[in-house]
Amino acid sequence: MNDESIRAIVAEIASLLAGRQPGKVFQVGPLTLVIDFRLRDGYLLISVEPILPRIHLIKRRVRDLEKSSTPLTLFAQALKKELSNTTLLSIEKDANDRIVLFRFVDGNRRRDLLAQLTGRAANLFLLDENGVVIQRARATDEPGQKLGQPYRTPSTVRARSRPDAESDLLSAIQSGMFSSPSEAADVFYTSLLSARAFAARAATARADLRKKISRQQKLLNQLREDFASHQDAAQQKQIGDLLLANVSTAKRKGGRVKLTDYFAAGAPTIEIDVDEKLTLAQEAARRFKLYSRSKRAVAQISQRINAGQSELERLHSKLDRLEKIVAEKEEAGLAEFESMPRTLTGGSKRKPEKKVPGTRRYVSTDGFEILVGRAARDNDNLTFKVARPNDLWLHAADYSGSHVIVRNSTRKEIPHRSVIEAAQLAAYFSQANKDPKVDVHYTPRKFVSKPKGVAPGLVRMSRFKNIVVAPKEGIGRVW
Repeated sequence: MNDESIRAIVAEIASLLAGRQPGKVFQVGPLTLVIDFRLRDGYLLISVEPILPRIHLIKRRVRDLEKSSTPLTLFAQALKKELSNTTLLSIEKDANDRIVLFRFVDGNRRRDLLAQLTGRAANLFLLDENGVVIQRARATDEPGQKLGQPYRTPSTVRARSRPDAESDLLSAIQSGMFSSPSEAADVFYTSLLSARAFAARAATARADLRKKISRQQKLLNQLREDFASHQDAAQQKQIGDLLLANVSTAKRKGGRVKLTDYFAAGAPTIEIDVDEKLTLAQEAARRFKLYSRSKRAVAQISQRINAGQSELERLHSKLDRLEKIVAEKEEAGLAEFESMPRTLTGGSKRKPEKKVPGTRRYVSTDGFEILVGRAARDNDNLTFKVARPNDLWLHAADYSGSHVIVRNSTRKEIPHRSVIEAAQLAAYFSQANKDPKVDVHYTPRKFVSKPKGVAPGLVRMSRFKNIVVAPKEGIGRVW
């Protein structure tokens, strides 16, 4: 508010409120009060919010004020106490600044409510009869504005933070379209606050969507990297075939073996690395197994890439729709948009977990807690006492190893990236941790059971999925 607008409103409310007693005080914002002066259909609003300090009468129903009210702040409590049984004597605007003084009296006792509507320095002060600060709405180090000090106006430069808005308000007051300056101010600020709230909600929805798009793009990039890592599948099969074809003629020295490459022109001699502990036939079988795993993985990853690309396109389409809604200022459209499911963040709003004995704890890139059992009995405890039905359970296929749990209190689908990271841990903490690729079974914990009489760590799965990963401890360990 500028000087002209404040002057017009003070002239209006002074004649309406002088001689009246203040009644109930409503706290409708951290720095916004509504005071009942027992007018027939109006209340006094005073706000010292730095971005929109203002003062004017409003017309509201009591039930609406009560619904929007919060518990009184210390300042509002002091105001209610100090102004009890007083009468408003006068309302005056400072001649040189955007400051309004409300003077209350109760016999010989005097109290002043001072509204400092000066932008970033905006504040409310309760003063005694000597002008000493009894209470203030906002803490400040400004000289003459601390508790127990005689009040002094702020020393900051009197800049107008919103000149265009102030000019628009003054134009509305002077237009003659409204019955009073307060009505013009109420309509103006209601519209302005509504527009700002719409913009803030739109910004939140936009940021949420962009975050989803970024995560989806990262997931797709990781899937494509995984897909590329399996492109040597045909080569593994070819080496397996060559090993079998050269079983009787190969020249081997430790972990190196020379073979005749019957697939190449001229059948040249090539040299490859093999596992020293395996025979050539066993090495061939290992290569064929790697080929089969990679082939399965390629099919799975291809499906995930296609689904991920479709999801990315859907998110971009939603963002385009949001921008159209914002451009056309469609309140209903934005409300519908906000009702859509939000991004899964961190997987859980669960309180910080206490350390679980017999486990290693990790946090995935997406923020999901991952627990890894240490020994067989620890695995039993983790799976059947610590884990919840909707947590994700993982274990290396066909090998002894740790049970791995991904905590999931949200009951929503865990991002593929977190599944991969947990599967890599399951492979790493298993007897297959020397293999380049390992099959890992995963399923919700509710589909895992323990047959009677079996050894610790042994379980049965009623259903599961499979994923092929490289064994590694790829994320940070917490304990």
